Amino acid sequence: MGETRARRREGGGRAGRAARPADVAAPAILTRQIPTYELMGEEGLAAIEDAADQILQEIGIDFRGDEEALRLWREAGADVQGERVRFPRGLVRGIIQASTPRQFKQHARNPERTVIIGGDHVVFSPAYGSPFVRDLDGGRRYGTLEDFEAFVKLAYASPWLNHSGGTICEPVDIPVSTRHLDMVYAHLRYSDKPFMGSVTIPERAADSIAMAKLAFGEDFVDQNCVILGNINVNSPLVYDSAMTGALRAYAAANQCTVVVPFILGGAMGPVTTTGAIAQALAEAMVGVALTQLVRPGAPVIFGNFLSSMSLKSGAPTFGMPEPTLGYMVVGQLARRLGAPLRLGGSLTASKVADAQSAQESSDSLMASMLSGANFILHAAGWLEGGLTMGYEKFIIDCDHVGMMHVLMKGLATDDNALALDAFREVGVGKHFLGCAHTLSNYRTAFYDAEMADNDSFEQWAEAGSLSSEARAARRCKEILAAYEAPPIDPAVDEALREFVARRKADLPEAWY
Repeated sequence: MGETRARRREGGGRAGRAARPADVAAPAILTRQIPTYELMGEEGLAAIEDAADQILQEIGIDFRGDEEALRLWREAGADVQGERVRFPRGLVRGIIQASTPRQFKQHARNPERTVIIGGDHVVFSPAYGSPFVRDLDGGRRYGTLEDFEAFVKLAYASPWLNHSGGTICEPVDIPVSTRHLDMVYAHLRYSDKPFMGSVTIPERAADSIAMAKLAFGEDFVDQNCVILGNINVNSPLVYDSAMTGALRAYAAANQCTVVVPFILGGAMGPVTTTGAIAQALAEAMVGVALTQLVRPGAPVIFGNFLSSMSLKSGAPTFGMPEPTLGYMVVGQLARRLGAPLRLGGSLTASKVADAQSAQESSDSLMASMLSGANFILHAAGWLEGGLTMGYEKFIIDCDHVGMMHVLMKGLATDDNALALDAFREVGVGKHFLGCAHTLSNYRTAFYDAEMADNDSFEQWAEAGSLSSEARAARRCKEILAAYEAPPIDPAVDEALREFVARRKADLPEAWY
């Protein structure tokens, strides 16, 4: 124990390592080198696609309050009766496959952080949309702009998240009418990773795109994707004007829309998972196709948020086997369609970062990985079914995402991986700890989980008997204390600030 105390005083051991910024570098462009899981055969996939076509042709989808969307569908050959649109078999799929990019770049303010979305590439983004935040010191409370900025900084500091996200938490201390300006500015100023803009109404989507043009240049934005907008279908089978208006704004500007049906089986969709998959396919295809009617070739992501629910209480459940099966089939359907895929990440119904959250989040994230997701939203921080963004949960989840980086690499079979030189050196009945092969590989041989404690019980007790949540709380404070903002062109920063001030002066203060 005396040796352990001396080692800790010198900054060694797990406690010393955790006190330093992570000395790892992960590439922004991540490429999957493991196969996706093909759950369903041709007959089953064709049956689901046929069911989706029947939903679109017989029942249709409402486009409420958006005459422009109705006009586009009418001119494309759909049957438009009032706000109800019915689609001849093959129309929607044909529009998608004619011009939807299979993969595209989302450029970052720092070109080294530009990502590729689609194909074999994977992007990890923080959780999105929570009105509450939680940490061990303050408990559960409404999120503020200070919290929002803190999460942007944490995402920027993580080597494992290659995206800054969007509405990481709602800053409810500032007006609804202008908070999108502060959020987009925070992404552009406190990070240089790719980010998401506002979608709550079309005007806020337009403001987000305008700020992106100030940061990247108008001509560059017209020809390149620099911002994403995440829109939700009002499942079942409804698009409202706020969402389609935002979708049209992003597509017209050649920016990416992420189209996501939000289906809780038994509530916004049928209780049978296969039926919910058919509904999700129908709803998402229509949104993806609409972007191509606005601007052929506009980048778009086929999204899915399919969850089970407790039929006793009506509460959503996560990490359950039915959504895992659903994700895997949705992945197959997206690849057949030819569109990049967005799935959920570290999802849980737990209120705190406990064993329930670990199990549900791990199962949810692994399902997305095996399903072939290209854009994984909610990869870090999600608690309470999305109502809460957790500081400690964010740190724990980022560590888990780091493991997914390693998983995606698969296994090598070169001379170093096969390690025959090590067998020749060690021989029979001896250990490999000191051999040349081990010494040359020990830094990178295994993922070193930052948040895990692998010390002996005595060492753990001496260090304070900290739970994983307590260790994550300490690490979170260390990261924020060490944070340094990335550089930004002063002229760009001034232009962004002036735009925010001008728009705030123009917009009425509204809190709803």
